[in-house]
Amino acid sequence: MDVFEYHRGGKIRIGLSKPIRTREDLSLAYTPGVAEVSKRIGSEPELSFRYTFRGNSVAVVTDGSAVLGLGNIGPEAALPVMEGKCALFKKFADIDAVPLCVRGDVAETVKAVAPTFGGINLEDISAPLCFEVERKLENVGIPVMHDDQHGTAVVVLAGLLNALKLTGRSVEDASVVVNGAGAAGTAVTKLLAYYGFRDITVCDTRGAIYSGREGNTGIKEELASLTGRTEPGTLEEVLEGKNVFIGLSAPNVLNESDVRTMEKDPIIFALANPDPEIDPEAALRAGAAVVATGRSDYPNQINNALAFPGIFRGALDSRCAKITDGIKVAAAEAISSVAEGVIPDIFDPRVHASVAEAVARTAYEEGVAAVRVSENYFREVLKRISRE
Repeated sequence: MDVFEYHRGGKIRIGLSKPIRTREDLSLAYTPGVAEVSKRIGSEPELSFRYTFRGNSVAVVTDGSAVLGLGNIGPEAALPVMEGKCALFKKFADIDAVPLCVRGDVAETVKAVAPTFGGINLEDISAPLCFEVERKLENVGIPVMHDDQHGTAVVVLAGLLNALKLTGRSVEDASVVVNGAGAAGTAVTKLLAYYGFRDITVCDTRGAIYSGREGNTGIKEELASLTGRTEPGTLEEVLEGKNVFIGLSAPNVLNESDVRTMEKDPIIFALANPDPEIDPEAALRAGAAVVATGRSDYPNQINNALAFPGIFRGALDSRCAKITDGIKVAAAEAISSVAEGVIPDIFDPRVHASVAEAVARTAYEEGVAAVRVSENYFREVLKRISRE
């Protein structure tokens, strides 16, 4: 099918959740009946989650400054991508998602529209602006997640846990090189460190990021402090003897010779899109035991859609106020537990139900959720999303 014909008219639409067939229906849906509900919400704003679509809604927000591999293409050009994200929310988690492509201050826009939505999915916002936007929205009262950062980190951690098992390694055995210090690379590094990975080196286009390196931004100095790196080195130099490479950078920065200098049976996550840091076949020829990419036409796709639908399903159902590191870890472990190999099938509804359950229970245990879900929650979610 022609891609333009597929997208004609967009990929999402608004539908009714209640019938409007009679005058009585009309009086309930709009005036005068709706006034009673509005008065109740006026005195108890939290009831908006129960009596409006807010309790099952997420805004997918971007300024179009870092869209896929396309760069700063602007809000209008970002809209097809945001629509696609909204379609995946509905398909995999039965969440009503609305795209908001913003020209102007993203953080202030989100604050202004937050009373309408149950959660905010930030998307395709360039670094370092994305870090500042997220910081400003920490206490907006509903869960906010920049998926390019945290969704990526969750799925990388899930895949890495399984890759370590498959190669007979533990978290303590892992020696990791993260290539790329943008939004995704920063979030991956932070989540791995939070989980307990200790031997991590982060590289950018100038090589290893180390404490006190001339020209370090605040984020890069934070990464250096987090990893404990104190010495310079090229990517090739720091890879020698390591057993994990995670690329969130640029095409073809790695070659077979580099892989051969790593520990035997290394794990290669080459996640640059659309072209990975190394061709998967080349990585396997060089001795890689596990190879993952960001592409759907290769095995082991590190796809954020394994994480964000379930994360927001669980967050909405538990009335979670924020997405914590503990919640991200719970989501990653849930994804990992469902996979038979490195990464589970995205069309397996158990993935999204497992993530939702892990998120909802962890949020409540951590004291950031208002609702404790039922003992049958996994089955309830599985039944709900299997209908989609």
